[in-house]
Amino acid sequence: MVRRWLGVRPVKGLTVGMSPERWHDLTEWPLLAAAFVYLGAYSWQVLGPEPPASLHTVLQGVWVIFLIHYVVSLVLAPDRRRWFLRNVHELLIVALPMFRPLRLLRLLTTLNVLHRVAGRALCGRLLIYAVGASVLLIYVSALAMYDIEHQHPEAMITTFGDAIWWAIVSITTVGYGDLYPVTFTGRVITVALMIYGIALLGIVTATLASWLIQQVSEEEARTRAATAADVADLRAEIIGLRQLLTQPPAAARQNAPPSS
Repeated sequence: MVRRWLGVRPVKGLTVGMSPERWHDLTEWPLLAAAFVYLGAYSWQVLGPEPPASLHTVLQGVWVIFLIHYVVSLVLAPDRRRWFLRNVHELLIVALPMFRPLRLLRLLTTLNVLHRVAGRALCGRLLIYAVGASVLLIYVSALAMYDIEHQHPEAMITTFGDAIWWAIVSITTVGYGDLYPVTFTGRVITVALMIYGIALLGIVTATLASWLIQQVSEEEARTRAATAADVADLRAEIIGLRQLLTQPPAAARQNAPPSS
């Protein structure tokens, strides 16, 4: 049914019509916009004094969008079993209400978009990964952690400020231990944030090392080019002197440079 709606039909074991890559390209920006809408509504619901009832409708609408995207992506996948196993987190986000805050991770597609815009420039990559991703994940994780933890009877994270401090400590993998989650979902978010912190350090280190190697290679290339030019000039002068030495005396005097 979904394949027919998308204009996809099997032909001798192949699929004609919408491809997974085309579906991803078509839904990337709408999903990004939906994630930002969800972030605003969810922030208002968690931090606002009296959130209106319409916020629940907005959150449910975003959930429907994510559900449709998940179902269509599964249907279009060439190997559905492999795609399902590699995207279990998508199913958890859609199916289990307890993982609702993880829908905010859709905002990470912003980093992919900005990375393509920045290209291969070092400053662009460092700005995107080190600043953009960190600030986004700190806020999203703190918001989700505060929503999950602050009403628990044994909660240690009871204010949004505590949640921000916990997120900063976790993403830097410092782990003071003064604040930690007591719920299962909170611990899952903590593990994911710490893993990201380790990956971020590796990305920044690798990018810096690559830049240093590139600078050294460019300097060596400039040095080799300058040396080759000097050798060429010296060879031309030697050839000119050899020609002067092999000429008859009269011609040599005629071709010699005038004396001062």
